[in-house]
Amino acid sequence: MQARLEEINIRTIDRKDNEALAKLIRSTLKEFGANHPGTVYYDDSTDHLFEVFQTSRSIYFVAELNSEIVGGGGIFPTEGLPKDTCELVKMYVYPHVRGIGLGSILIQKCIDYAKQVDYKNIYLETMPELKQAMKTYDKFGFEYLEHAMGNSGHFGCDLWMLKRL
Repeated sequence: MQARLEEINIRTIDRKDNEALAKLIRSTLKEFGANHPGTVYYDDSTDHLFEVFQTSRSIYFVAELNSEIVGGGGIFPTEGLPKDTCELVKMYVYPHVRGIGLGSILIQKCIDYAKQVDYKNIYLETMPELKQAMKTYDKFGFEYLEHAMGNSGHFGCDLWMLKRL
């Protein structure tokens, strides 16, 4: 039985979420065959997201279903990006909650936060293996770029997009 959106609670990250979020991110990348070097799969920071998102002008939203983490996504001022540009990062949801609009709600919360803290652009990096996510980004008005921006260190991501707010 598929989850219903109204059963899902969305909140900001807590220190106790680190292990469950790392599992979500790595299992999703593995599911799509995107668990290769140069992605968050191998980032040490993936195991310490609460600490990462203590950075000023960043936020990470966690989606819970029956007290279990089922998704997440955030905004981060990635090094090397212009001061008015943030990155949409670590946007993942488990298979049993896909197709109900959870990803779109997380993205919209991220966009709303970015506007609230005066970002003018949202950048993201992705890869062809994540086709379903790319369709969602298109719907939100993200446009493809010719090259990467900033210094994320994710050389395994070869698609880049930008949304002007």
